[in-house]
Amino acid sequence: MTIDDLEYNTEREHLIIPEYGRHMQKMINYAKTRDTKEERNRVAKAIISVMGNMQPHLRDVPDFQHKLWDQLFIMANFELDVDSPYEKPTKELLESHPDPLQYPQNFPKYRFYGNNIKTMIDVANTWEDGELKEALTYTIANHMKKCFLNWNKDTVEDDVIYGHLFELSGGKINLKNSEEDLSDANSLLRAKTKFSSNSNKKGGQHKKSATNNNRQRKRF
Repeated sequence: MTIDDLEYNTEREHLIIPEYGRHMQKMINYAKTRDTKEERNRVAKAIISVMGNMQPHLRDVPDFQHKLWDQLFIMANFELDVDSPYEKPTKELLESHPDPLQYPQNFPKYRFYGNNIKTMIDVANTWEDGELKEALTYTIANHMKKCFLNWNKDTVEDDVIYGHLFELSGGKINLKNSEEDLSDANSLLRAKTKFSSNSNKKGGQHKKSATNNNRQRKRF
């Protein structure tokens, strides 16, 4: 064989499912050329058997058998006329695209509160007036204040939170004339700072302990 007779894969037939290799593709192309359906069925079953032998642990699983027959028709470009024990796939179904996912398009006016706050407010609007709803609304207001402080890192008056809550609830939750104060800004920030300090402290203790263990280890 001379260099001129060499074949490159880029010059050969495109493999539809490369995992099965070129010889499998040639066997399927051979099955398509058989004249009688009886002979095509015989060759197709032999091809399915060889495909199953490539993954013997799944060979006898019914769902896997269905997958093999689907792959057979796909590699034959849906041009193989044989009797299949399963419903034959169609080229249109394979090439069809799923419908785009309907992602929620929320563009809140006050983004520092997040989308979950609006969901909580909508739930509160569905509750009947009473102690439970009042407790929920103040919980929401305190959480809004905490979110505001995380964004502003300063302080905020309760009237501002009440105004935002009134606006986001469509005027259904009105705490503007409330005599009850929300949690103090310092306590909300202190809780966050305390959590961060504890995390750093635990990490420091672990590192210190590891250092002591290394110091006590005898070196030879």
